[in-house]
Amino acid sequence: MTGLVRPPGLRVVLDVRPLQDPARAPATARYLDGLLGAFDADPVPGESFAFLLQSDLDDPTTGFSRLDVVGRRLLPPTRLLRSGALTIDPFLLRGASLGAAWRADRSGAAGAVYHAVAGAPPLLSRLPIVVTLLDLAPWELPDAFQRSPASRFGQRLRARLVRDAAAVIVGTEAVAIAARRLLHVRPHRIRVVPLVAHPAFAGSLAALSEVGLAAAADDERARLGLTGRYFLYFGRFDARHDVATLLRALSSLAERPRPRGLPAGTAWPPRVLIVGASPGDRGALARAAARLGVGDSLVYAPAIPPERLAVLVRASRAVLLPALSDASGLPALDSIAAGTPVVATTVGALPEVVGAAGILVEPRDPARLAEALRTAWADEPVHGRLVTEARDRATTEQRSWADVATETRRVYAEVGVRRPA
Repeated sequence: MTGLVRPPGLRVVLDVRPLQDPARAPATARYLDGLLGAFDADPVPGESFAFLLQSDLDDPTTGFSRLDVVGRRLLPPTRLLRSGALTIDPFLLRGASLGAAWRADRSGAAGAVYHAVAGAPPLLSRLPIVVTLLDLAPWELPDAFQRSPASRFGQRLRARLVRDAAAVIVGTEAVAIAARRLLHVRPHRIRVVPLVAHPAFAGSLAALSEVGLAAAADDERARLGLTGRYFLYFGRFDARHDVATLLRALSSLAERPRPRGLPAGTAWPPRVLIVGASPGDRGALARAAARLGVGDSLVYAPAIPPERLAVLVRASRAVLLPALSDASGLPALDSIAAGTPVVATTVGALPEVVGAAGILVEPRDPARLAEALRTAWADEPVHGRLVTEARDRATTEQRSWADVATETRRVYAEVGVRRPA
């Protein structure tokens, strides 16, 4: 981004509630943390923020000490209403954002915007709205996300508000196409701002030698009682994830003979380390695996800080991302930044993000997924090529959250700068 004119500073009204409860929306929380961290690292003159927060949870934004935060407005905990929040939030957010940009110009702001990342944007906002779309599952998988009348109405309202936004930010061209198809967003309103990995998956690993990486991996395995080869799966039992197909694929491999040439002592069928599953998700996964006779192939780990998780990702044979909907591709970006190949499905952002650094299969196809798993687990020449591609990309791709922040500020300026009368 060197050599480009810096965007002017604006007043930004931002709903940061996902940062208060990241387990509910991990991708959204990751995005907000990365974006605000980059804004905080490189403040722009005149830029200021008004944050919208839940009243019953701690405020995580105080850690962004260099941001000019002009206000923090506390909202009631609408998350307790579940699908009903989709209907109430647009009205609530409109009221909360009223006046948030008042006299912004007196602090040097060139204008003001409302940036909607989580949930629905405000209804009838007086500010230009920028939407970042990180999730298309409510419209790609309506049977899972629009079961009740309240959820159907809420998602339709949300789709209308997204469609009317001044600008819609997506991470890949494929997601841009899906947004046009599913939400009828006009092409001239869509901005593609590619996302990037968490810094822990690139920066912290790059600072370690191969010997240091091996020692760190041994320490993490010892903590978990884990030995030998493993795949890694970011374990939410979520409708967006194709968990049922993954378990059927493992069951299919369990019925096959051990691949010729697989080193003695290496598990068969493949062993999968499931990281970060909640107790409820872990129970659901364990029951489903037991029914298919592959319960012994799953190993569970609690939520792990990014710096330690990056080491486990790097040491894994591959990261598994069987998905039915994925509009962010963030876990794949993390995996490749760690130099680890990915086995994923051809949905949403994943084909663009993964590219040649992994194996892609159609969703809901256990036979093809089983073959992909067998190849990544036991075919050394193919696995070696995938690792080389992932590590080449990890060392050559220089895009960072600072780039995402600069491009996002440009979108703010396009729609939010006050023009002379």
